[in-house]
Amino acid sequence: MRLFRLTLATIFQHKAWAICALAVIAIPFALPLISSATEKPLLVQPARILAAWNTLWVVSITWGLFTAALSGENNAKSGIGEYFLTSGVSATRQLFEIWLAVFCFVAPLTIITALICQFAAAPQDPVERSMWWILNAQYVALFLIVIAPLLALAIALASRFGGITGFSVTLFLTLYGLYGVSYLDNMLKLEENPILHGVWLFSPQYRFADLTQRLLFKSGALPAETFWTMIAYFTGILAAYVGLSRLCYRTKIPT
Repeated sequence: MRLFRLTLATIFQHKAWAICALAVIAIPFALPLISSATEKPLLVQPARILAAWNTLWVVSITWGLFTAALSGENNAKSGIGEYFLTSGVSATRQLFEIWLAVFCFVAPLTIITALICQFAAAPQDPVERSMWWILNAQYVALFLIVIAPLLALAIALASRFGGITGFSVTLFLTLYGLYGVSYLDNMLKLEENPILHGVWLFSPQYRFADLTQRLLFKSGALPAETFWTMIAYFTGILAAYVGLSRLCYRTKIPT
């Protein structure tokens, strides 16, 4: 795991992770205090939930994907990838170790966000509170299964096409899956279009992994059948992205 330790140390040395961690911890508590939520105490907890998960999404799809792309590009451009390849570390193993190093920063931020919602924004009603930890756990699972393959794809694309391409493509995919598919869905409801319907059908529906609204409106945990269906759906996307990432990954950027 030498490449994992090297990548982990490089990310740690850059210190940007500390700003992200501070944002994830501080913004959910600071933002409601400087907003209109303080005028009505009942709005503080919903505002905290919204700030917590939105901050995590922003941090993960900006710093997370950028760091993944930068790590993939540096590994290929600096010659480190070729060095490890000659020392017996396969390309697949390199991709996994770089991904694991980045994921080790994203996963704790996700858990911290869930803990903030669990202990600083839980409902007072005992019935709602009993389901709160299940909903938070479901959100963590769905978030990680969505962001994990995107990190791998950013690394792989950056190793072949450069860091800007790796970051921009995965950022576009994430934003499209979160917001673009909803806009496309609304268009199709107004006017049928077979081509756009085909595009929508094969689009990654990341919006289903965003459970912020269920937390805000205290809708309770997802039914077990629905949750496992979503897990299976995003696992399929994960498998497709992992295969694509392995095909794209290079230990040296082609010249």
